[in-house]
Amino acid sequence: MAVRVVTVNRVAKLTWVERLYLPMILKGLWVTSRHFFRNLWGFATGRSEAFVVQYPEERVDFADAFRGMPVLVARGDGLPRCVACGLCEFACPTDCIRIVPGELPDDAVERTPRSFTIDMARCMFCGLCEESCPEEAIVMSREVEIATFTRDAMLYEKEHLLVPEALLERRLGFLRAEYGRERAPAAPRDGA
Repeated sequence: MAVRVVTVNRVAKLTWVERLYLPMILKGLWVTSRHFFRNLWGFATGRSEAFVVQYPEERVDFADAFRGMPVLVARGDGLPRCVACGLCEFACPTDCIRIVPGELPDDAVERTPRSFTIDMARCMFCGLCEESCPEEAIVMSREVEIATFTRDAMLYEKEHLLVPEALLERRLGFLRAEYGRERAPAAPRDGA
């Protein structure tokens, strides 16, 4: 096989107008000025084209695929659906999930997390924990207001992460449709 040598001319000859770069600067200023005055006139007449939300009075309804703060799904009896398998902890690229497995005395569920901690200061909201969970126990909620003044307040324990399943039905429905999953089997309750 013959080798072919290609010569690349990297010294392109620019005209003096191109070297001055003034036409491109004026074109950029024209686009910026056009948008500025169009929106200024729109605000004055009440027909603005700019997308503005007056937060916190107005709230945006996020798309179904939106990934907010990860939370634990609580069953009807208040316990988490989590069986402390550790898949979410292993899948997390920032290593922000810590699970200490424990057992329930009544053996209704084989295992449950004794402690479940998420460090929101490290979480990058990627959703890998949600994808790896076989029990649909951890999902990405629509919660975005997690700002605090201390790093210690960004450590969320199991009690703060538990959210009733009824409040997460929209997200759970999206996950089942997106990943082709069936509804996760409900764990047996007391007296069942």
